[in-house]
Amino acid sequence: MNVLAIDTALPAVSACVFDAETDDVIALETIAMERGHAEALLPLIDRVIARIADGFAGLDKVAVTVGPGSFTGLRVGIAAARAIGLACKIPVVGVSTLAALAAPLILEEKPGKVAVAIDARHGNLYFALFDADGHAVFPPNVLAARDAARLLGSEPVRAAGSGAAMLAIEAWAAGVAVEVIGDSFAPDITFVARLGLLADPAHAPARPLYLKAPDAKPQDASHIPLATP
Repeated sequence: MNVLAIDTALPAVSACVFDAETDDVIALETIAMERGHAEALLPLIDRVIARIADGFAGLDKVAVTVGPGSFTGLRVGIAAARAIGLACKIPVVGVSTLAALAAPLILEEKPGKVAVAIDARHGNLYFALFDADGHAVFPPNVLAARDAARLLGSEPVRAAGSGAAMLAIEAWAAGVAVEVIGDSFAPDITFVARLGLLADPAHAPARPLYLKAPDAKPQDASHIPLATP
């Protein structure tokens, strides 16, 4: 089975094709970017697909990150994934951005908990907490960094994501040891593919997981009333 994985949730555009039979990536490309996901994604997917036999016809499934993350980025990635699934008549599944960031740490099979924190701005974090076996201790949510730190407990914690350092500072102040792993600004696309391979479309739909309202809001108070005849 060949799985096309797509990620546009955070400051990167990524795609890869993962071959489940060989347990290996056939083609992969990642571009770090803050903006321009919509313009970059489809050409990037075309370049990745051009490197596999049979092109789009060689795909069996599509996996896409569904959030939390950028509102615009999520819509771009999910729309592309759904379109490819519809055109190729193959299933499309959604993968949590937080789960994809946690997966490499969980697979290390080290003791303690795994926390994932993405900077959600204004002192808040997109946050999730997992035990050493990968079971969710605290499901994805948006919390103030201090409130997230209070959920860590007393045992050692390894943390990943753009908000991991912010979480660690709050945790250290409370006497909890947090080891920040790497400087992940976006998930490893190969783990999006691996999680997508296991996901059931009935339980993991390609539907945005926003967790919070957008920062930009319409200025209703400044609207000019429509003229009446």
